[in-house]
Amino acid sequence: MDVKTAFLNGELGEEVYVAKPQGFTDSGGSAPRAWNKKLDGVLSSLGFERAPSEHAVYTRQHGGKRLLLGVYVDDLIITGSCDMEITRFKEEMSSRFSMSDLGLPKLYLGIEVDQTPGVITLKQSTFAKKLLEKSGMAGCNPAHVPIEPRLKLSTVSPNLPVDITMYRSIVGSLRYLVHTRPDISFAVVFVSRFMEAPTTEHLSAVKQILRYIAGTLNFGCTYNACKDDAEPLIGFSDADHAGDVDDRKSTTGSLFFYGRCPISWQSQKQKSTALSSCQAEYMAASTTSCQQYSFARIPFSITVEFITADQLADIFTKGLGRVKFQELRERIGVIDIK
Repeated sequence: MDVKTAFLNGELGEEVYVAKPQGFTDSGGSAPRAWNKKLDGVLSSLGFERAPSEHAVYTRQHGGKRLLLGVYVDDLIITGSCDMEITRFKEEMSSRFSMSDLGLPKLYLGIEVDQTPGVITLKQSTFAKKLLEKSGMAGCNPAHVPIEPRLKLSTVSPNLPVDITMYRSIVGSLRYLVHTRPDISFAVVFVSRFMEAPTTEHLSAVKQILRYIAGTLNFGCTYNACKDDAEPLIGFSDADHAGDVDDRKSTTGSLFFYGRCPISWQSQKQKSTALSSCQAEYMAASTTSCQQYSFARIPFSITVEFITADQLADIFTKGLGRVKFQELRERIGVIDIK
């Protein structure tokens, strides 16, 4: 649902000048802040509680039925297990604001959404096509992997520098594409390390990612309906020891499934240098455990298991060969969405 003229609904709690008084520095827009305060108050009066770990998400329990609400300024994404509760909420909001019911979401913040009974798919094909056009890579020859195995690059490079603004713009767009493409997470994080002074060899690594995207434009994530509320939350953690050639820091990879559906993934360089592969693995496990707590927000016990062949987080720590990469890509839930 969309709130019409949302900012006009905000109630200002202070005097607003058409022209700023001399010496006054605006620390933030009044209208957006007032609207957010107004919406938060209305949702609270309707029995919603703001999620402690994500302030743009609200929940409500009524009669054993749960309603979830995602807020982006004046756009509301509503989901729940009961159609009657969703209809009731729409009526409650329509009685307070002028609303537009846009139906099932098709395109939300550049993410293409398709819903069929029991299945939801997310992809960013249109966004990816625009990125290829913007970067001059439309019609390029596709690549099978986003980063070559054992590729090592340094921030200190003897190669010619490239346009910094252009490099940062492309990498920034790739980072947004990771929202539905966990298969490119490591490659994008890797090229993000060279934002300060990129050279032609760094740009070549970026173009490798773009060539891979050109061959996988319709890839995205598929989410199947959970059978019940008792679906397990399963996390994978892995580390690549001393992979960075500049500071010898390791890379942490983590992946979470709710049931069989991927809900969170991460690839990041560790904040301190691990002195052994064992220490790097412990640091990765610690980071993953903290992330699990942010999901549950309740005391829990963690069961840790050692795995080798089924280590799905391996794809987030290093460049892999074609066969291994494509196998893990499918197993983490990234498929071709026709």
